[in-house]
Amino acid sequence: MIITFVGGGNMASALIGGLLKQGFTAAQIRVAEITAEHRTRLQQTFHITTAATLSASLIADSHVIVLAVKPQQLAAVSRELAPLVNNQMVISIAAGIRTADLSRWMQGYTRIVRAMPNTPALIGAAVTGLYALPEVSASEKQVAGTILAATGSIVWLEQEVLLDAVTAISGSGPAYVFYFIEAMQEAARSLGLTAEQAKQLSLETFLGAAKLAAQSDEDISTLRARVTSKGGTTERAIHHMENNGVRQAVIQAIQAAAARARELGDESGNHQA
Repeated sequence: MIITFVGGGNMASALIGGLLKQGFTAAQIRVAEITAEHRTRLQQTFHITTAATLSASLIADSHVIVLAVKPQQLAAVSRELAPLVNNQMVISIAAGIRTADLSRWMQGYTRIVRAMPNTPALIGAAVTGLYALPEVSASEKQVAGTILAATGSIVWLEQEVLLDAVTAISGSGPAYVFYFIEAMQEAARSLGLTAEQAKQLSLETFLGAAKLAAQSDEDISTLRARVTSKGGTTERAIHHMENNGVRQAVIQAIQAAAARARELGDESGNHQA
């Protein structure tokens, strides 16, 4: 199987590195990347074939094409790719671009999978939402899953509209976690701890709690209740958050992010029409 990436940025690099660790060979992976500096980095890091432009020879014997360019570049790239594809599966990891728009730009091509990874892909800890058009076969979906699982776990969706929710939860989610960690560190410093101590305590608490939740068969509310002793310090903190509407603010913030994802999808399709 030959996989051709169009775009060689950070996310493409994360996927390529993950695929090589999974047992793919450098000969199975190619990249079309316009920037010479990026091509050199990819060649030196992964020893793969790179090209400055898309061409019939680059695409002809490819089995999978991964579109890893910025969303604002995808319409032009898709139109350039349209006359070159011939039954290959196309995977887009460009945020917010819907399959209907991608298909339209590619002259009605429909063997398309849309993926929404997140930035922990850079360390092999991503979670990626996937949606495939009906024309994508079960075996092709399996291949797409294998490619995206090179950077972490995957979640298949039956409806494309749910990718807006994925964007709001896991796509934007790392920023929410960083935001909360920032607040914890600030609180730690205000209580007299050093910046180094604040960072270690906050980060290790998040890592440990996430690992515990991932490895436990119990639901999150049970795990939280187990830490929240009646009349204790945790209970007071949780009550303070509840009384100040923190839970509802988080829910509404994520709903706002999902709404913005829908808006951006509309804007991208209309702007690049």
